[in-house]
Amino acid sequence: MNPSSSPLLTDHYQLMMMQSYLEQGMEETAVFELFVRKLPSCRNFMVAAGLEQVLDFLENLTFSPDELAWLAIRFQPHLIDYLERFHFNGDVHAMPEGTLFFPDEPILRITAPLPQAQLVESRVMNLLHFETMIATKAARSVLAAPGKLLVDFGMRRAHGAEAALLAARASYLAGFSGTATVLAGMLYGIPLFGTSAHSYIQAHPDEATALENFARSYPDNAVLLIDTYDTEAAAAKVVSLARKLSADGISIKGVRLDSGDLAMHARHVRRILDEGGLDDVAIFASGNLDEYRLSTLVSPAGSPAAPIDGFGVGTALDVSSDAPSLDCAYKLQEYAGKARRKRSEGKATWPGRKQVYRNYDVSSGYISHDIVTLEGEDRHGGEPLIVPVMRSGKRINGSSTLDEMRKRALAGYARLPQSLAAIDASSAYPVEISAPLRALANQLDVDTGAQPFQAPAS
Repeated sequence: MNPSSSPLLTDHYQLMMMQSYLEQGMEETAVFELFVRKLPSCRNFMVAAGLEQVLDFLENLTFSPDELAWLAIRFQPHLIDYLERFHFNGDVHAMPEGTLFFPDEPILRITAPLPQAQLVESRVMNLLHFETMIATKAARSVLAAPGKLLVDFGMRRAHGAEAALLAARASYLAGFSGTATVLAGMLYGIPLFGTSAHSYIQAHPDEATALENFARSYPDNAVLLIDTYDTEAAAAKVVSLARKLSADGISIKGVRLDSGDLAMHARHVRRILDEGGLDDVAIFASGNLDEYRLSTLVSPAGSPAAPIDGFGVGTALDVSSDAPSLDCAYKLQEYAGKARRKRSEGKATWPGRKQVYRNYDVSSGYISHDIVTLEGEDRHGGEPLIVPVMRSGKRINGSSTLDEMRKRALAGYARLPQSLAAIDASSAYPVEISAPLRALANQLDVDTGAQPFQAPAS
């Protein structure tokens, strides 16, 4: 059994509710939407990611004989009979991966018989939450270091194997150049990058021999780690080595720094390399980096930028260290043809099937505001963001490639005003709720005797 694709990767109460729904004959069409209630304090926007994994999960969702036998000890026969024949046959609408979005905007809608739509909640949230969180974190590094080579280095400290793979995927989707995680290269076609560890240098009798052996092993892609002992001394060895290797047609592509004051070392190393005629050798840096440190290296206040051409970003990316979760929710918005609305304090929802329209400033081309409407409402002059992606349990027209998703994300960044592209949160993006949607929420409150009107927390 593959645990990541098992239908038992769910919360116990989903199966408890399913059993009760079936006992009560509650199998009419339900509409659930997934959205984020509010941004973390250090985020200006989010990047939708993880839809492809959700669609894979839904298309292939079945219960094995072993799973059914295990469940039969715990649940009634009528639920087991239902699960034995289970296939997801609902519809899915969603924002395409790589779309930038904001609070109160549904990024996924599932329309299916109530027991089906209920069962898939936990895994759907699990996938979309994680990849969206990582893609949003990665986007900040892309914006902090425009034009720089950015590589995901975080596998070894990711929270498990699936997290490592999906973090590599989400960061590439968000604009990273590639990953060091080999399996992500095979599964997703993400470009792979790698140099060597300090252990490689230490295992040799001396540093010069280690650098030469590595360069000869990879004559077309020699990037040499130079901070194991003395960074500047190693840079001088690289200059001498380059002269020796040139006789054999081997060129050194770059050097890597992984510790200490990266800006200072980069300046010293750049000078040594340039004076040695190696002005085309790139400098790549890693070591406890995140978007904040990238910003100080690329755009330092009051001093020149550090001469670093690329960065490996690891732990802080793969665990989204400053915002390790999003306040997301998957809520029932319609059942049996009637809009539904949750009114819990601080967690009220906007009811019904919804669409999001994005509007742009005519003069600048930047995004200006979004409008959340009921499906079928007037377009409000904007671009609809939610599209059909699955019908009757099958994908519609295949799926976008990862490179297409990446291009979508990069195009979205280009249309962000500076206040939203900045690393520090500086302004709230306007998300308007349409008048008909507000009226529907108000009518539902009146119908249920709930007063006064309570808008969802933003």
